[in-house]
Amino acid sequence: MTAMTPGSNLPLPAPRVAVEVTAPTRLDVSGLLLGESGKVRSDADFVFYNQPEGAGVRHTSGAQDTITVDTQAVPAEIDKVVVTASLEGGAAFSGAEPTATLRDAGSQQVLATFTPPSLGAETALVIVELYRRNGAWKVRAVGQGYADGLAGIATDFGVEVEEPAAPGPAPAAPAQAPAPPAPQSGKVNLDKGKVSLTKNQTVSLVKGGAPLLTTVTMGLGWEPAFRPGKRGADIDLDASVIAFDAERQPIDACYFGKLMIFDGVVQHSGDNMTGEGAGDDEAITVHLGSVPQEVCGLVFTVNSFSGQKFTEVAKAYCRLLDSAGSEVVRFDLSRSEPRTGVLMAKMIRQFSGEWEMTALGEYVDGRSVSSMVKPASAAL
Repeated sequence: MTAMTPGSNLPLPAPRVAVEVTAPTRLDVSGLLLGESGKVRSDADFVFYNQPEGAGVRHTSGAQDTITVDTQAVPAEIDKVVVTASLEGGAAFSGAEPTATLRDAGSQQVLATFTPPSLGAETALVIVELYRRNGAWKVRAVGQGYADGLAGIATDFGVEVEEPAAPGPAPAAPAQAPAPPAPQSGKVNLDKGKVSLTKNQTVSLVKGGAPLLTTVTMGLGWEPAFRPGKRGADIDLDASVIAFDAERQPIDACYFGKLMIFDGVVQHSGDNMTGEGAGDDEAITVHLGSVPQEVCGLVFTVNSFSGQKFTEVAKAYCRLLDSAGSEVVRFDLSRSEPRTGVLMAKMIRQFSGEWEMTALGEYVDGRSVSSMVKPASAAL
């Protein structure tokens, strides 16, 4: 059994699988059959409690709602089956984390679980998706939130939603509500050259169809925000990377006090105590092809060792450099918060062996690498 993290994927070892979704309170779970366009062919491809049968997809209710998918019966023109959930009454998911359990529908063996982290005002979620890849079926953990309930998800995927189908409040502004991109619409690769990420956007570290498994360097930089009466140059920020296993448990951390982990597979450039000067202030080099197999995720963080808030910092960014030293991915923080730590980015190893990088930009309270472990784990 595998505990999945957002963006991770696994092959389906069985042709019939069941996705059970549970939470502390009652959920409405549904499945949508999507074509190559990312839309349903018709409203018949929306499978839920009031329309429990679709082409190869079935909804059943009980102690928990379950979406069962017979991949051999799914029409060839369907590329993806998306499993969604919403809380009854249009409530937000904050404090009511749902968990998806993927089972072999025949033996009932648990294959994987996924609990989306860091939920807040979302009233509906795309939890997982089952999709075709090179003639085989795989499952991907998604965790994409929507602010306007199941109606927002259905509308986004091409279902004509009438009022009775919306379990939450009437969508006052459906065109504006799903501010994040639809699942996978924000994912890009390196084929078009340098990529500039926005918060929560993901880039697949693949170029020309081949995963980037050479040496990469994560450069992190910042500038003091000089203000009257304040000496921004005294700000001591520290960059670090924390390695996690498939259960989101920390394995090791590389930072100014431990410049090398995994026998040099991950290396830190050393401490910069001011942030002054051009270029990256601190850099962390990762030999991707040699990262131990037990490492499933890397979270890059910056914390204020001297205790000043990030409102005292300007132009914080992270950027990924390839083995030739060329910048391939960049993420600039567009705002600051009066807190002492920030989760800059995460890198997740896929089942296929490739890595994906997601921009985070999540501010937390933490002045040392040890205080960043818990929020970093929650961000995976």
